[in-house]
Formats: sequence, structure tokens, C-alpha cells
Amino acid sequence: MSKTVKLVSQSKCYGGLQCVYEHESSILKCTMKFGVYLPPQHEKKKNLPIVYYLSGLTCTEQNYIMKSGFQRYAAKHGIVVVNPDTSPRGFDLAGEHESYDFGSGAGFYVNATEEPWKTNYRMYSYVTGEMPTVVQSNFNVNVGRSAISGHSMGGHGALIAALRNPGKYKCCSVFAPISNPSECPWGTKAFSGYLGDNKSAWKNNPVYTSDQYDATFTAKEYDGPKLEILLDQGEDDPYLNDKQLLPENFANACSGNKLINLNFRMHPGYDHGYFFIMSFMEDHFNFMAKHIC
Repeated sequence: MSKTVKLVSQSKCYGGLQCVYEHESSILKCTMKFGVYLPPQHEKKKNLPIVYYLSGLTCTEQNYIMKSGFQRYAAKHGIVVVNPDTSPRGFDLAGEHESYDFGSGAGFYVNATEEPWKTNYRMYSYVTGEMPTVVQSNFNVNVGRSAISGHSMGGHGALIAALRNPGKYKCCSVFAPISNPSECPWGTKAFSGYLGDNKSAWKNNPVYTSDQYDATFTAKEYDGPKLEILLDQGEDDPYLNDKQLLPENFANACSGNKLINLNFRMHPGYDHGYFFIMSFMEDHFNFMAKHIC
């Protein structure tokens, strides 16, 4: 695994540095970009806490950097923030660029088992394995004080990362996550393409199953340290009404597991976009700081 990173851009922001780096990913077999915010404290303090943020459909590493305003709160708490791209890039596989919700910009944070995706579309291993190793090797962080966050498809990714890796992340913070992908159109399309068409086979696959990639099912089976989760959802989110997100199913699953403490908040008038995210970003950083700072 190559741990070498190359600086692509750097801008001063709230006393710290908003950077973009690239590296050669051995998991995805391509060049990947990722954002890194280094708070002002990075120059004097060692072993800073870290937040990983996973973005949603169609996004690159730029969306969160440019639209969310997270840097103000990361600087306040002295948190390093890392946000990767949402899929491998540069392969031009058949069908890779035909729709917004599958292929490029839509890796769904799973490890694909189907051709032609299985060689490169391994975002789950990238986010939970390779990326933390690369970050730890190059930046002043303490991976033992990690949290994970995300929005929409990235909220799904954050939930499964936290639930499938007990103790790796001290808490999980999500905005309008795809909470039960096995039962929604976005999820069934992605799982069929990446994991195979036979829905019953998803659950019987000995390596990667839909249950393992579906937070609602995984929450029922979670058996690890107490996991704190903050979930914010806009009541006027069109994807909530279209049954793409299904947070109520996830909440019901969590209510049956005493090892998960879910704070599920509904917000009248808010939709699915970044105006919603930035409105509650301070709450999410205060929540995460409580557990990792």
C-alpha cells in the first residue's frame, strides 16, 4: 500500500488550512483525491482527533469543502477533518457514467462483487481501511479518537462503517442518510449492480451481504461498545417522501438494541440540500467533539 500523498491545493481558513491531496490507491487502483482540514491547533498539538465525512450521490471531495461551512467548527474544537471522493475515477467502465445514482460519483461505500465493478469499486475497504492508514501516516492525528459522519449516500456509508467496526469510531453523525437501502429504489439499484441481481443471494453471500451493507439490519445485530448516533432529517426532504431514506426503519431497529443510543431529530421546513446541512453543522461538531476531544 502506497502511503505517499501529493498536495493539490491549500487555502488558509479559520486560522487553519483547507487542503486537497491525492494519492495512488492500492484498493481502488486509481488516483484518489481527498480533502483534509488542518485546524490551527495542528501546528502545536500532537495526536489531534479526526472526523471522516462521506458525501452523497454525484459529489466529489469538493462539495463538503465548499458548501457546508464545517471549517469554522473544526477550527473551534481542534479537529482534523478528512473527506474522500465518492467513487473511483478514470476507468470509463461500461455503464459507469450513464446515471447519477450508479457508477461514477455513486460508489455506495460497498465492496462490489460483480463484474466489471469488483476490481475497483471497493469503497468500503477504502474508507474504513486504506484511507485511515494513509491519513495516520501523513498527518498529526490520533485514529483512536475518530468519528465518522456523512450525508445521504454518505450517511449510509457512515452508519455501516460505524456499525460494522465496533469501537473504531467513537460516534457517528449523519444527515438524511439512506438508512434502509435494501428497501429503497436507490439502494436496490446499487446493490443489484454491485452485489448481484438476486436479492435473496445478497443475504446468503458468504463474503458481503445486503444485511452487512444495510444499517437497519446491521443495527439489530450490533454487539460492541455503546454507539452514539446523531441523525438529523428535514421534514420537507423530497427523498424522505419518496421513501428513499427510510430513517424511521433505522430508528425502529435501534430502539431494540440497548447498545445504540440514537438521537433522531426531525426538522420542519428543511429539505435534502446543503442549506439543511449547514444549518445543523455546529450541532454535529459539538456532538462529535464531546466524544473525541
